Amino acid sequence: MKTNIRVIIEGSTDFPKELLDKIGVKVVGINIAFGEENYIGGVDINEETFYQKMKGCKELPKTSSPSPEKFIEMFDCEEEEILIITLTSKLSSTYSSAVLAKNIYLEHNPGANKRISVVDSLSGSIGVGLMVYKANKLIQEGKSLKEVTEYLEDIKTDIAFYGVLNTLDNAIKGGRVNPIAGKLINALNFKVIIEISEGVVKPIDKARGESNSLKKLLEIVKNNVNDTTNKILVIGHSNCEEKAYKIAKQIEENYEYKDIIISSIGPVMGTYTSEGSILIAVL
Repeated sequence: MKTNIRVIIEGSTDFPKELLDKIGVKVVGINIAFGEENYIGGVDINEETFYQKMKGCKELPKTSSPSPEKFIEMFDCEEEEILIITLTSKLSSTYSSAVLAKNIYLEHNPGANKRISVVDSLSGSIGVGLMVYKANKLIQEGKSLKEVTEYLEDIKTDIAFYGVLNTLDNAIKGGRVNPIAGKLINALNFKVIIEISEGVVKPIDKARGESNSLKKLLEIVKNNVNDTTNKILVIGHSNCEEKAYKIAKQIEENYEYKDIIISSIGPVMGTYTSEGSILIAVL
């Protein structure tokens, strides 16, 4: 029997829309600005248009965390229990905004009989998508908000999350990589391999060319994931779906996972990964 829990995420979460719709998750949009042009990610700009616009910009688009009011709007619902899962607090103020929204709402609505839980994912993108997927399984089993929250807090550091950046163009634009070093790495066709761990993104390796970098990525995943038959693997792609399906086929032929899910990477994570990048998360 399903419990009476509303699940809320914000627009930085990447997961197949059809699955999020099936779960019934509510999404708080994130604002994306290309200069004077403002969009709500996933609402009035799709991934293909976003990446096309980003290629033509000298500066990265600006993203901004949702205000507490945006979360509060989601609290007026039939459900008595509300679960919010946010992007890592080490990269965004979204978690703080959601906690503030919870406190304001409960203070001003003492008779609302609501229980609200906010979980800092210490992850992002498809990592948060995995947590939503797992949370929904527990909700469908009839677990309480407290039980689901405790489970998420317990497993959030168990997510194996790696990726390959196809180019450092966006890292250069964002001032995260020295322009001369970044352009040299691009010119030599080196791809940077990253890890998302403990709430931060860090480079851990590199390889020359797409084939070598993806091979190394799969080796890293293999070396850091045990008991694959009980785990879900998600492949995120920055507007390169064909590449993602090739990787999925390779994984299916060599490893046995409980499920493999493919998702596009939206504007928030895509601002930093740039087009052509691949992310893999396992839980």
